[in-house]
Amino acid sequence: MLRRDHARVLMYSHDTFGLGHLRRCREIAHALVDRFKRLQVLIVSGSSIAGAYDFRARVDFIKIPSVIKLCSGEYTSLAQHIDLGETLAMRRAIIQQTAELYSPNLFIVDKEPLGLRGELEQTLVLLKSRGTTLVLGLREVLDAPEQVRAEWQRNDTLRKIEALYDSVWVYGCPTFWDPMTGLDVPNSVKSRITFTGHLRRSFPRFSNVGSLDLPKEFILVTAGGGGDGGPLMQQVLAAREFDSSLNFPLVMILGPFMAADQREEIRERARRLSNIIVRDFESQIESIMMRASAIVSMGGYNTFCEILSFDKRALLVPRCRPRREQLIRATRAAELGLVDVLDPLAAAGPKVVAEAFRRLPERPLPSSLQGRINLDGLETVCGAVGDYINDVTCPLPAYAAM
Repeated sequence: MLRRDHARVLMYSHDTFGLGHLRRCREIAHALVDRFKRLQVLIVSGSSIAGAYDFRARVDFIKIPSVIKLCSGEYTSLAQHIDLGETLAMRRAIIQQTAELYSPNLFIVDKEPLGLRGELEQTLVLLKSRGTTLVLGLREVLDAPEQVRAEWQRNDTLRKIEALYDSVWVYGCPTFWDPMTGLDVPNSVKSRITFTGHLRRSFPRFSNVGSLDLPKEFILVTAGGGGDGGPLMQQVLAAREFDSSLNFPLVMILGPFMAADQREEIRERARRLSNIIVRDFESQIESIMMRASAIVSMGGYNTFCEILSFDKRALLVPRCRPRREQLIRATRAAELGLVDVLDPLAAAGPKVVAEAFRRLPERPLPSSLQGRINLDGLETVCGAVGDYINDVTCPLPAYAAM
C-alpha cells in the first residue's frame, strides 16, 4: 500500500477557447503539490500552448489533440486536415488510456461534466468502478441560466453528475453567483456541492519581471487568450485616437490566439500613438499585473481572480457571445463595487471609453471593500483533498501492484 500522501491526482482541462481552463487547473495543481509533498498531479489538456507554461515538480501534463470553439459556438479541429470526429475519437482514446495507466486516486474535471462532446463519460465510468474519487470543478459563472439549462437537459447532465461524481466544487461563493441557478438540482447533488471561494493568485515563484522593459506606471490591457480580444484592443486604441490628452502609458497583451490580421492592425495603430507597448503573449502575466496601476480586461475568471488578489483597480468590457459568462461576472462584480464595467455596445463609442479611462485611477481599490469576496478557494480545495487522502488508504496503481 502507498503512504497516504503518495496519492495521484488526474485533472482534465478541455481547453477549446482561450487559456482559462488550463491556467485554473495549473493553479490548483501547484497548490496541491505545495501542500502535499509526495502527491503527484497529471493534467490532461487540449490547450495548444500548454508547453508555454512552467510546471512545478510533480506536476506534468499530457497534450491531447486541440479542438477550438468558433465565435459561433461550433467546434472545429485545430489541425484542419483532420476530421473533427477523428480528432474527438483520438482525444477520447488518449484520455481513457491515460486514466487506465495512471490509475489516479482523485480525478478533478474542470467545467465540462462529461467532457467535450461527452469524451469523458467512458473514463468516468471506468474510474468510478475502480474506486477513484471523482470531483467536478465549476467556475462560479458558467453561462446564462437558460443556456446552461438547455445544454444540460440535452445531455442529461444532472442525472449523470448524480450517478458519477462524489463532489462538486464551485470556485466562488454563493453570495456572488451560483452556477446552477435556474436548474432543478436534485438534493443528492446539492449535498455534494462545496463553494470553495475564488482562487487567490500569487506572484510567480520564479518571475521574469526584471527582464521586462516596462514603464514605472502603466495600465495593463489584457484579453486573455485573445481569440475574441480584438474588439477590446481596438476600442482602447480608438479612445486614445479620439482624445490625444489621454496619454497614460499602456501595456497591451494581445494573447496567443488573436488572429494575425487583427494583431497586425493593432500593432500598426499603436505605432502611430505614444506610450503604448504591445506584446503578443506572457506566460507569467502575473508579473506584469503586479506592477500595473490598473487593469482593463474582458472579465474572464482568472483575470478577475488576479484583479482581486493583486488589489488592482479595473475596468471590465465583457463579451456577450457565444456565452454571457463574462457579462454576468462583470455585472455582479460592479454591483459589489469591485470594478467598473462598460457595456460592450457602449464601448463602441470612443468617448465613452476615454471617459472610463479617466475615472479609473480614482476608483476605490478592491481591498477597501473587505468581505465582499472570498479568496480562500485554493485553501479549501487543499483541505478537501487532504480529507480524501486521510479518509482512505490509497491503493497502488494497478500496474505497480502486479
